[in-house]
Amino acid sequence: MSLTTAAAKDSAPTGAAPAGTAATANKGEVPAADARRNELAAFLRSRRERIAPEQVGLPLTGRRRTPGLRREEVAQLAAVGVTWYTWLEQGRAIQVSVQVLDAVARALLLDPSERAHLFALAGAEDPTPVVECPTVTPGVRMMLDRMAPYPAAVINSRYDVLASNAQYTGIVGDLEELPHEDRNLMWLAFTPSRFHDVLVDHEYERDVMVARFRSGMGEHGAEPAWRTLLCRLRKASPDFDAAWQRHDVLRPGNGLKRFLVPEVGLLRFEYTSLWLGPRQGPRMIVYTPRDEETRALTARLPTGTPTAARLR
Repeated sequence: MSLTTAAAKDSAPTGAAPAGTAATANKGEVPAADARRNELAAFLRSRRERIAPEQVGLPLTGRRRTPGLRREEVAQLAAVGVTWYTWLEQGRAIQVSVQVLDAVARALLLDPSERAHLFALAGAEDPTPVVECPTVTPGVRMMLDRMAPYPAAVINSRYDVLASNAQYTGIVGDLEELPHEDRNLMWLAFTPSRFHDVLVDHEYERDVMVARFRSGMGEHGAEPAWRTLLCRLRKASPDFDAAWQRHDVLRPGNGLKRFLVPEVGLLRFEYTSLWLGPRQGPRMIVYTPRDEETRALTARLPTGTPTAARLR
């Protein structure tokens, strides 16, 4: 089956919008690409103005009319042309390479959050993104335990299972028995596994996961772990490869899921994603019964010590 494409990339215009388009018809509105460039320009100016020359090893040369570095000093530190950097701060529609953005980020002493914001505003993919540590805090593990009797797990946007409670383990099996690289729901859905066997609507659910994985690749495509998983899946599963070739995309969200668990029965759940940070990275997924029958059957799931599936 094919999922409806849920998102598309904005493309920066290279010239004026044709007469009669929305960009010219609504004179009070600023095109999205122009607004993003203006925001990028303001962001660069604010970062430049907060840096004292001595912070970057430049000598003091008398009084300055404005705080921070001059544009030509940033250009010098980043080894780019002064005119080019000036245009960038003026919000002009110029082509920006990731190498230059990387140099500007280093010249302006940007922290990881600021660097990510810079690349997002420039509409570029960071060649050296900050990799989030896939650990689960004691507080999150306590929350997983407290979710009982409802199944719950912590996964990242790549579908790696980072931790789960006993009820979730009772559905998908003990993930600690698997190699670290196999503790991934897409891998389990497209290869022989207990998760594949108990997932009732597995064809539809697999298409959803592939579409959401592709959406995440837009932000993480330069990360080796994402590329490695993609390569493994395409080699291991023709079904995955066929779904990948459809180029469907879908943002993470909530939904419904059914499991047919041996010695338990048919479980109908509504799943809800609880994000564990400001970005769409790791999230806790909690499965709540959709009906009284499922509520009663959920009591048959294990209630032992929660299982943790740690990544490398």
